[in-house]
Amino acid sequence: MTAPPRLSRYLQLNLNVNGKNFELNVEPRMSLLDVLRINLGYTGAKKGCDMGSCGACTVLVDGKTRLSCLTLAASVTNSKIETVEGIENDPKGKILQESFIKHDALQCGFCTPGQVISALFLLNTRKSPTKNEIKRFMAGNVCRCGAYPKIIQAIEDASKVI
Repeated sequence: MTAPPRLSRYLQLNLNVNGKNFELNVEPRMSLLDVLRINLGYTGAKKGCDMGSCGACTVLVDGKTRLSCLTLAASVTNSKIETVEGIENDPKGKILQESFIKHDALQCGFCTPGQVISALFLLNTRKSPTKNEIKRFMAGNVCRCGAYPKIIQAIEDASKVI
């Protein structure tokens, strides 16, 4: 009788992050956030609550927002992943980041990457969102410093240019 084949405790993943391809061996239970931060060194997405409540870990997966702390890395193999570091070459992303700076829409900056990514998705899907639409859409991103009025204004102004 032969022993059953031993399964590796690692999965091989192919991830495309910010336009670069990576082949990684990771534990099956690793979140996308941990793979981005620990394995790849992309530290823009933050580990806030680690429960999907704060939005600090928001990234784009195939163009849609995803809470990377709740996303298993294995579930996004062969997907296109964009972090805040990757939108610097995106004209809309650049306008949005400049608007956040212009309006001082950050205080401690911890929530800013998730806010920017969520706002970019909003502006990619709605041409001219109203202030109420922006507030409703951004409700999943928590800012503990209370910079909400400036964040809303930054998004509203960027929407006029984009």
